[in-house]
Amino acid sequence: MTEIVGRDTELATLAAFLAGAGGALVVRGDTGVGKSALVDKAAAATGGRVLRSVGTEAESGIAYAGLHQILYPLLAHADGLDDGTRAAFDTIFGRGSAEPPSVLALGVAVLDLLALAAGPAPLLIVVDDAHWFDAQSVALGTFIARRLSGHNVHLLAAVRAEVASGWDVAGLPALPVPPLAAAAASVLLARTAPDLGEAARTEILREAQGNPLALVELPRAAGSADGGLAGRLFGARIAALSPPVRASLLRAALDGAGRFRYRLSGVAEAFESGLVTADPGSGDVVFRHPLVRSALLRSATPDERRAAHLELAELHEQDAERYARHLAAATVDPSEEVAEALEVAAHVASERGGAASAVAMLTRAAELSPEAPERSRRLAEAAFVAAQAALLDEALELAEVQSPAAVLASVYSAFYRDGDVRAAHRRVAAALAGAVEPDTRERLLDLLVAISLYSQDAELWRVTEGLFDQAGPLSEIYRDTMGDVVRTGQGAVERVRAAFARVGAGRPWDVMRLGVSAYFVDTLAEHRAIVERVATRELHGGAVTNAMTLLQLVMLDQMDAGEWDDALATGRRGLELTIEHEYALFEHQFYGYIGLVHAWRGDFEAAGRAADRLDRWARPRGVGYLTAVAEAIGTAAGLTSGDYETAYAYASGLSSPGTFTPYSHQSVRTFLDLIEAAVHTGRVPQARAHALAAVAAGLPALSERLDFLVAAALAMTDSPGASFEAAVARPAAGRFPFELARVRLAQGMWLRRQRAHTAARAALSLADAEFERLGAGPWAARARVELRAGGPGAALTAQEREVALLAAGGLSNKEIGAKLFLSPRTVGAHLYRVFPKLGISSRASLRDALS
Repeated sequence: MTEIVGRDTELATLAAFLAGAGGALVVRGDTGVGKSALVDKAAAATGGRVLRSVGTEAESGIAYAGLHQILYPLLAHADGLDDGTRAAFDTIFGRGSAEPPSVLALGVAVLDLLALAAGPAPLLIVVDDAHWFDAQSVALGTFIARRLSGHNVHLLAAVRAEVASGWDVAGLPALPVPPLAAAAASVLLARTAPDLGEAARTEILREAQGNPLALVELPRAAGSADGGLAGRLFGARIAALSPPVRASLLRAALDGAGRFRYRLSGVAEAFESGLVTADPGSGDVVFRHPLVRSALLRSATPDERRAAHLELAELHEQDAERYARHLAAATVDPSEEVAEALEVAAHVASERGGAASAVAMLTRAAELSPEAPERSRRLAEAAFVAAQAALLDEALELAEVQSPAAVLASVYSAFYRDGDVRAAHRRVAAALAGAVEPDTRERLLDLLVAISLYSQDAELWRVTEGLFDQAGPLSEIYRDTMGDVVRTGQGAVERVRAAFARVGAGRPWDVMRLGVSAYFVDTLAEHRAIVERVATRELHGGAVTNAMTLLQLVMLDQMDAGEWDDALATGRRGLELTIEHEYALFEHQFYGYIGLVHAWRGDFEAAGRAADRLDRWARPRGVGYLTAVAEAIGTAAGLTSGDYETAYAYASGLSSPGTFTPYSHQSVRTFLDLIEAAVHTGRVPQARAHALAAVAAGLPALSERLDFLVAAALAMTDSPGASFEAAVARPAAGRFPFELARVRLAQGMWLRRQRAHTAARAALSLADAEFERLGAGPWAARARVELRAGGPGAALTAQEREVALLAAGGLSNKEIGAKLFLSPRTVGAHLYRVFPKLGISSRASLRDALS
């Protein structure tokens, strides 16, 4: 190993890092600046086990290829893990058939494996050229890196400063490696080339610009005609190799793996050339520097590269993605066999969270398709997957002009980025009116349903429904649940459940749409584990467009489940993602859901900002779904603050009492809100009419949540035969804690009016505790007022009743005091205790309360 010169500061930093507790450090610098030498020096000095891996551009598109390198030597330790933890990454390495795990689940499993492998001795993971790791491995690597404290494991990741990667934005500690200072560069050149003439020495120092690799190799490469840095440094040595060794090294370079997967021809010659070396930890043969790989690829002829790829395809025949990539690289003329292999590999990649990789494979499959129809179909597939991966510009480029696939790609862009509902609906409907290939037709239908959902326009929905003469079962589920769910959603719970059982966690676009359907029939909690797992899986290099909606679903279920802090965290995460990709539609949707939580918690300023922002963006564009969310925020804020007239104005605008606005999901979501607002404003007949209309429309059969809420609404409106106890005993009541707490609050108020103080206090205590847990301060305060007015000690004392009767008669505190020989202050204190006992807040209510 060449002596390291001028790096005392960097070496001291590395030594201190390795001497400390477990953690991660990113070593960042330009090509050839000496990152690998520094990391190797650090690895040689550590007293424990060293695991090495190398990122390569050839494998940067293969999901989990980098993680496989790191963990493959440790798989023997997996037998020491419990079944659930081991299964989390078994599927990644082809050792099981379970669904791919999320980043969280896989990350925890990997941490357990590393801890088991390390034992009492330190474990160092070295990742050279980490910027070439695939997106999934980067996501896992950075997840693990942030959680190594407390483990006897260190991770060193060397990345090129000029190549952007996920390591740059992971927030990990970094060690920058700059070019050598002039004095150190001069010393290094003198040590490596002591016989160099002064003129050549000056020229090399000028050209190297402090780059250690250039300082070491340029003297040896004098006279090379290759203009590239890799060629100038290693071109002459590659040219001097015997043909078998050169061919063998070329295959290693094209394979992209960190270690050679087959027996290297002419090991001695390869070592003598200085192009390969032995890994200090494992003894495996590895390239001396990543630039050796670049130089080998530049030196090979196209025929030599194709022959090498063909041999590598045979080597990786059991690995769908590697097999297809090498086979495609070896193929020049159109070949249906190769195109089919690429298409299979693309489907495998999509189901492993590698949608971005799938786009490249489908594009190449289209290029190699001999027949025009297959070429068009595969290009359409590539454009569709690109849109799901938030690569909207690429999707537009892939789609053939004027083709249905082009309509898909362009409408995705206009719809998600600009919220152009009517134009998007018109274009998709027009495309469906013509002859369309079946798969593309299904996708256009599904997109039309999504556009219609956001429009909440009955006329657009009628057009959409008129195009469903040739729809598949999944599309029919989406139509029936995302459309006029009150009238078409009966039996959808079972259909969604059966569809999830068929789809599993496979294609993310199917999981996403089924998740939306599940939310609209209130069964999202059943499927949240799959939704959350696929959302996490697709965030990095996967179907990012779908991940945005999946995160919305996770947030909505967290809201329903009373996990409001987690819901806000998910909402902020989704906002960052949508803003990054400029998806204005989803960005404002996240603002709306965040605003709802703020409204229920009583942060009226934040809720008002969210509603205003949402309404100003959505209403001019005709995005009715989002304007309805803005009005739902107004309803929630009114109920929370006690401004029931405002709440009623908003709620009755979403759904007139006694009716359910067609195609409006908020008219169903705000069912309880309208009932409460109507009751509190004295509009009990309207409230009762709305509860009875829900029964007539079959809402209790639509979902268990609505069964619970309709039963509660009947009790709140004093409908014959209804009871609060029957409502709160419904199966779904406990799954919706905020709504249950509101029903218990109403129950407690009703019981107090019936003088059932003990039962009232029990109901109100439960409501108060739940509101407090949720952080719904105004609701908790309201429950506590009711608690003070009911239960033991709530009856008025003789003097309190006498004071209350006189006050109800219109006397002032001073006049009451004169009659009862009390000071006005004492009269005021009595009234202060009387008001909460009677459940009122002013003198005006005394007469009715006392009667």
